[in-house]
Amino acid sequence: MSLFHRRKNNHNQKKNKQTVPNEHNPSLEPLSGIFNEDIQKIKKTFQKSSDVIVRTFNIGNDESNNAAIIFTDGLADSTAIQNFILESLMVDVKKGQISRIKLIQQIKNSILTVGDIAEIRDFESLYTTVLSGNTVILINGSTEAISASTAGWEDRAVSEPATQTLVRGPREGFTENLRTNTALLRRKIKDHNLYCEQKQIGTLTKTNIAVMYIKGIVNDKLVGEVHHRLDKIDIGGILESGYIEELIQDETFTPFPTIFNSERPDVIAACLLEGRVAILVDGTPFVLVVPSLFIQNFQVAEDYYQRSDIGSLLRLLRITCFLIALFGPSFYIAVTTFHQEMLPTPLLISLAAQREGVPFPAFVEAVIMEIAFEILREAGIRMPRAVGQAVSIVGALVLGQAAVEAGIVSASMVIVVSLTAIANFVFPAYNMAISVRMLRFGMMFFAASFGLYGITVGSLALLMHLNSLRSFGVPYMAPFSPLIPEDLKDTLVRFPQWALFTRPRLINQKNIKRQPSPAAAKPEPEK
Repeated sequence: MSLFHRRKNNHNQKKNKQTVPNEHNPSLEPLSGIFNEDIQKIKKTFQKSSDVIVRTFNIGNDESNNAAIIFTDGLADSTAIQNFILESLMVDVKKGQISRIKLIQQIKNSILTVGDIAEIRDFESLYTTVLSGNTVILINGSTEAISASTAGWEDRAVSEPATQTLVRGPREGFTENLRTNTALLRRKIKDHNLYCEQKQIGTLTKTNIAVMYIKGIVNDKLVGEVHHRLDKIDIGGILESGYIEELIQDETFTPFPTIFNSERPDVIAACLLEGRVAILVDGTPFVLVVPSLFIQNFQVAEDYYQRSDIGSLLRLLRITCFLIALFGPSFYIAVTTFHQEMLPTPLLISLAAQREGVPFPAFVEAVIMEIAFEILREAGIRMPRAVGQAVSIVGALVLGQAAVEAGIVSASMVIVVSLTAIANFVFPAYNMAISVRMLRFGMMFFAASFGLYGITVGSLALLMHLNSLRSFGVPYMAPFSPLIPEDLKDTLVRFPQWALFTRPRLINQKNIKRQPSPAAAKPEPEK
């Protein structure tokens, strides 16, 4: 873990050099304990925010026990405030029942019926608590305030993920609520060693981030590295997990995703059981997982819900589609431009007849069609759902047919580009599909310049780049490079469940065995 120590030393050097405090973080001014002054300061801070409510009242029948509650309308549950805070403090408390000595402790221990409460001693924490949906209770004469958990905004119900659908498997997906997402993972893994550590990132948004892992399975240095990179983030706002992904990834200048993401709880739970670390961000259903491997982008949850032979066949099909999407147009350009002798004579005559009236070389043809399909694909995504799919399909058919009839492109090029576009949709990971779409143009350029030799050079350069990548210190191409024969059981093909008795070795170095042994895991048939 030299990478971890190197990053830690760099962080310490930057920390020692930093002498000027961050201007986005104001000094933590403590509560004065003077009721009217604190209330006026709070009202002045939120004077332009009509949705922040400040309500003053008396505790019980004693007029000397002044108190106030501060909450954000729309983020806080008004029913919970009414029943569990105001009614408890104003109605249920009778005169003489409480004394001003240790008033805060009596309210927390004997009066409030809210589930989660905490103490607040400064204005910055008070503002953050109020804007997070909780209610702050301010007591006259006390330098401590009480934070009561009353968050109750409207959020989306748990439903089937839109981007990762399955024929067989769970139909639940993550939502934009952080606590709902952690609860979905708790339902999958009912073990006390499943840790959930929470922190806030973003000086303005103060977005809640949860780091989840299984103690005893995960590598402790990996957890430390994740926290180290998250703590280094100094940014005004985090609105989606993509912000976190870009800020903590190992390599910036690469088209390949080195951090895996998913909106399926079963996929994230499986990653946790292998010894990975999940990063959940409030406000998005996409959960990040580190470290990530190249082969992970071709694995779907359904591979493990079907029999091993079916799952292996479908995985090989995805890998074949990856090769078609990456090399399809470039191979066509290379063969038709430089290596016509590789084609059978009837096919060569047919292709020559199709290209007789085409004014452009094969490379220009492919670029025109690829750009046209990319425009149609993007338009279909951004347009309303009712018309987006129809426009993309009809537009592709009409555009391809019109281009052939006008003599701009050949019919065979339309077939090749269409097959490439369809193969691109097979990828379960959307960000990997985007990477292939980018690299396809580079391969087409190499093919147009040097034929099959150019494709070979481009492929070697791509392989060298893939082997140079790391994901939180783990080689991106593992277990192929470096070669780990024991971990090949779940790569190109999937072995039966009883044979998957070990976890990936480069990810998990602490608890390798999933189950005792293959012989013990495999059930014996009755005689």
